[in-house]
Amino acid sequence: MAHAHDTIDHQTLLHLVEAGAVRGADVIGQPGGWNIIVKYGMVERTLAARRGAIRLFSRFDTLVKYLKSIGIAQCNVNISNYDETVKRVSRPDTKQRLADTKEAVAYDKWFREQVQIGLKEADDPNTVWVSQDEMKATSADRRKKWLAQADRQAA
Repeated sequence: MAHAHDTIDHQTLLHLVEAGAVRGADVIGQPGGWNIIVKYGMVERTLAARRGAIRLFSRFDTLVKYLKSIGIAQCNVNISNYDETVKRVSRPDTKQRLADTKEAVAYDKWFREQVQIGLKEADDPNTVWVSQDEMKATSADRRKKWLAQADRQAA
């Protein structure tokens, strides 16, 4: 059996599968989930999560979908140590982190689109350019109007 330090990450596993180097996979039941031991060459490695810890799938069907998605169609399953009564500690911030990530991706897409629009407009020979002095004067006039409007509404 592989030791905790004998791990393989997703990208490396993907490359090995694509190269046809994987000779087998064992799915091992653990308290609270399932892990994968990958066999290639003369070694065995446990699939690691992003931060190097052993990847533990809490649901067997998720693990099966993962294996199929990377091209592993057969595996051995060892259920002797599986214990479904053990609950994995969930991270309550995961949902918020995912929402924040989606928001950041959407903002990045919008921002890049705006930059492209600006660059296209700047390259357009019909674009009318305004000097900095003109813009400062226009902004000063707008501020005076807004302050006057605010004063009238406050009165």
